[in-house]
Parts: sequence; C-alpha cells; structure tokens
Amino acid sequence: MKDYNKTRFRKHFIGLYLDDEENRILEDKMKASGHKSKSRFLRELLIYSFVYDVDYSYLHDYSIALNRIGNNLNQVTHKINSTNSIYKEDMDKINKQMEEIWRTQEYMLSKVPLKNR
Repeated sequence: MKDYNKTRFRKHFIGLYLDDEENRILEDKMKASGHKSKSRFLRELLIYSFVYDVDYSYLHDYSIALNRIGNNLNQVTHKINSTNSIYKEDMDKINKQMEEIWRTQEYMLSKVPLKNR
C-alpha cells in the first residue's frame, strides 16, 4: 500500500471542530464563494484574507465620559423638577452638557476604522 503522506504536496493536516451554527456559517460562505472544497476555501481565506487587531480600550473612557455627563444632566433635571422652574443657568448647563456629548460623539466616530469598499 502506498504511503500518501510521502506523495502529498500538502503534508500538514489541521483539524477543526465547529458547533452547528459555526458550521452553517462556513457552509454558507463557502457556497457564496463558489468553492466546491472546504479545504480550498479555507486555504484561500488563510492566504488572502486580512486579520485586524482593533483596540477598543477607548470605549472605556467614552463610557466614563457619557456616564459623567448623564449624572450632571440628572442633577440639573432633578433641580428643575424640585423647583418647578427653569433658570437660564440650568439651561446653560444643559446646553454645555449637550455640546460635550456631541464633542465626545464626534471623537468616537473619528476612532471608528472605516472599511474601504
């Protein structure tokens, strides 16, 4: 009997276990690609696809900033509700907080990596 490992071009085997959902996704993507062989499809993914390392640590700072702004707005609305009147000073605080929210939002959007199509 012939030893196929000695005559194979590709000699390194890799096994992979998938759950039902992961296998369905693999099958769908393989069919969409037009490949008939899972091995060929996976090899092409391995060779030609990109791996992105995205740092989302800035989201922690963003969450803290939004939480602080929310707390400040709650204090102003509590004051308005307890006095049943709105003062210019309170509206200025609200406007300042809203401007800070928009600045923070613009900063976050500038950090989002854009995918070229």
